[in-house]
Amino acid sequence: MNLLKKPFVVLALFFIISSVIANTAFASNEYSWYIKRNGCLRPNIQKEQELIYKYDGYFIDKKLTDTDEKKVIYLTFDSGYENGNTEAILNILNKYEVPAAFFVLDNIILKNTDLVTRIADSGHLVCNHTKNHKNLCNASKEEIEKNLTDLEKIYEEKTGHEMAKFFRFPEGRYSEHALACIKDMGYKTVFWSFAYDDWDEKHQTDPKKAMKKILENTHNGAVFLFHPTSTTNAKIFESLIKEWKNMGYSFGTLYELVE
Repeated sequence: MNLLKKPFVVLALFFIISSVIANTAFASNEYSWYIKRNGCLRPNIQKEQELIYKYDGYFIDKKLTDTDEKKVIYLTFDSGYENGNTEAILNILNKYEVPAAFFVLDNIILKNTDLVTRIADSGHLVCNHTKNHKNLCNASKEEIEKNLTDLEKIYEEKTGHEMAKFFRFPEGRYSEHALACIKDMGYKTVFWSFAYDDWDEKHQTDPKKAMKKILENTHNGAVFLFHPTSTTNAKIFESLIKEWKNMGYSFGTLYELVE
């Protein structure tokens, strides 16, 4: 009887191991976040992108609709270094009392500590964008935890503030495994429903064209992704805020987004 059972045991183990390997591979699949714009209407995401909902992921305010009288947008910035434009944009945000969230790396904390401290002191959120812009899709759970907690420690040591528990993947590259690890750390992952090509300092969009593109794609509950090093953004941001207010929009915080 034992001899007869052995092939079945081996076969069962084979299927179990194969299943584990397959599930692990699926969980580590790398995805790139993207949005198909829908003008001033709220964009939809692809079926596979709905994976983020399982792991406290957000890209738009799900509580709002296109027809609500209440109109809210959320401003977020991915900030790895400073070239003078971040401070200019911060001055505009503060002037109009508009809240924002800055997803930072260690570089800007270490080299521009006063600026990052001022961002937090002004009431804006300083959030986690990894320590060094590393792709975490296939990193181990221990590597992911170390990367994020190392940034938290640097931020707290340098500014005296505690980092807000919001996370954004570098370049929007994510996996189910990484999403799960980050959720286990108590973070909410924030993607976006609008971004444009503002990151390349050598190829900046004409301010008028950028303004037009942004306003024509402003939608209720939008999570905007900007890069604060953009010269174009620094030039147009005051006008943008005025136009958004004229359109009836208010500005929410990420705490309101996820509530």
